[in-house]
Amino acid sequence: MQITHCLHIALFVSDLERAEYFYRNILGLQKLERTLKFPGAWYEVGTLQVHLILVTEVPQDIVEPEKLGRNRHLAFAVTDLSAAKARLHTHGLALQMSASGRAALFVQDPDGNVVELSQLGEISVTGT
Repeated sequence: MQITHCLHIALFVSDLERAEYFYRNILGLQKLERTLKFPGAWYEVGTLQVHLILVTEVPQDIVEPEKLGRNRHLAFAVTDLSAAKARLHTHGLALQMSASGRAALFVQDPDGNVVELSQLGEISVTGT
C-alpha cells in the first residue's frame, strides 16, 4: 500500500450554524457543495477537506487542557501567526501559544475540537 495524501478529516459538531461560522468566517475556509443527505458541511483548504458532521452530542476528550497540542487536533499552516492570533482575539476566542517555542497556537472550535495554527519556518510569536 502507498498512501499519497490526506483527503479529508471529519469532525463532530453539535450546532452546525455555529461551527460553520467558526470554520468559514473566523478561520476563512472555503465551503464546498455537498449532496449527501445527512446534516453537515464540507470545507476545503488546499487539497484537504474538513467535513463537519452534525451529531446530538460531541464527545469531550480533552486529556491535557493545559497543553491543547497534546490532545487530538488538526493543524493548519498560516502565513502570519500574529495576524491569526489577532483575528482570534477579535472574536473573543481563548488560545494557547505552543509550549515548545514554535510559532504555533491552539484554539478550540465551539464544540471543543482543537485546532492548531502554525507559521512554518518561524521560531516564536510571543504573548498569550
